[in-house]
Amino acid sequence: MDYRGGRIRRKIYFGTAILMLGLVLGMRCAQLPTGCGEETTTGIPQDSWLQVDGGQALEEGTKLVCLTFDDGPSATTTQVLDILKEEQLPATFFVTAADHNREYLPLIARAVEEGHQIALHTAKHRYQDIYASTEAFWLDIKELRQSICHYVDLSTVTWLRFPGGSTNTVSHKYGGSSIMKDLKEQAREKGYQVIDWNVCAEDAVGGHPTASQILKNIKEDVQDKSVCVVLMHDTAATTTTVQALPDIISWFRSQGFTFCTVEEMARQTGQTGPA
Repeated sequence: MDYRGGRIRRKIYFGTAILMLGLVLGMRCAQLPTGCGEETTTGIPQDSWLQVDGGQALEEGTKLVCLTFDDGPSATTTQVLDILKEEQLPATFFVTAADHNREYLPLIARAVEEGHQIALHTAKHRYQDIYASTEAFWLDIKELRQSICHYVDLSTVTWLRFPGGSTNTVSHKYGGSSIMKDLKEQAREKGYQVIDWNVCAEDAVGGHPTASQILKNIKEDVQDKSVCVVLMHDTAATTTTVQALPDIISWFRSQGFTFCTVEEMARQTGQTGPA
């Protein structure tokens, strides 16, 4: 029994450690700013997991899932929020503020009121612009923060997801081989926490996957993970994500997962956020 228990504890710790590799932590500081041109690259980032200290094993049998939505808000966000409200569970929204979705930015206030986490993605989400240089990237983030400041307390918005993930797969095409390394270091210095994902719905790829295919993609990525950060999208184009969402929620519940925001997951796994 002791040997078996040890194996279970090691398995839970390993699953948690893998997710923690995706967290890039920083201290909160005065450098924080005051104030979808192309589809997001999907799939699980292959070289983005960075070892950080401070992670801890979950209690035996605990399983956590973070539902995360990129590239919104849009008309689709209303439907996503309706489902989450009905199911009484939280999610994390990595928001944008481009010309095409500015009319939907007030939905951020509703998301906050209903207990969801707001995090940063970029304003324009055009790779050739945001990854042209590190300066261009942070100017875009400043624009995003200024665009959403009327709908959320900016002091609570310290999490960031790089479009395409925190690898150099996309960014190096525009800003050179070292741009992502520099951006991740600068993110830490500015007080941001960066997270990728370890489960991908593949809902923003070409061909508009069906709801059943989206669910299948998620199941295949989960495997035996005890902590899951699921990448989905709440854009005008990802209507099948809305169709799949009730079944996604039902399936995770049937597998014994507890739903939480990214910030809540970080606290439960020993990452308490910026000081």
